[in-house]
Amino acid sequence: MQNIEQILLFIIEIEQLKDILRKSRPVGLKRYENSAEHSWHVALSAMLLKEYSNSPINIEHVIKMLLIHDLGEIDAGDKIIYDRNCPQQIGSERVSVERLFAILPEKMATQYISLWHEFEAGKTNEAKFAKAIDRVPPLLHNLHDNGHSWQKHGIDKQQVYELNGKAISNGSESLWAAIRQKLDQAVKDGILR
Repeated sequence: MQNIEQILLFIIEIEQLKDILRKSRPVGLKRYENSAEHSWHVALSAMLLKEYSNSPINIEHVIKMLLIHDLGEIDAGDKIIYDRNCPQQIGSERVSVERLFAILPEKMATQYISLWHEFEAGKTNEAKFAKAIDRVPPLLHNLHDNGHSWQKHGIDKQQVYELNGKAISNGSESLWAAIRQKLDQAVKDGILR
């Protein structure tokens, strides 16, 4: 019974992810996406795009990573990806996921914290693909919202290409080629400066 109680407490605690607002707006909406929506979106996107991974992957493993990868934002908040790789944010997220997973039974906590670290390290085929997929929705949001988030935060073409090009192509060269075409068109259209 204790294990079930711990899991239920964790399930209640992660509800807070629904209150963490991101920096981009979902396609067709004038409100900002929350991190829980993003996690669902990238998990489903990975399932749909799995055949475009550069390497063979275990899609269930990828989906697990994507469903937990932003839990650290519950305590640390969300930062725009172009500012996100600062050591302070990564450290804050690590402390947050350690606090959250400590609620779970020990064996489960160890498994999930390991998945979180695997995603952050980005070394395995699954983590490379998960990181690639994680970058796609915010790009699509901007492409279909006249570059709203890019313009609001002063993000330029060089930043978008540098940050996303390597991350996406490491997991899926085909996906990067498709996204790159869309970004090139956005530059021509004046959406991305």
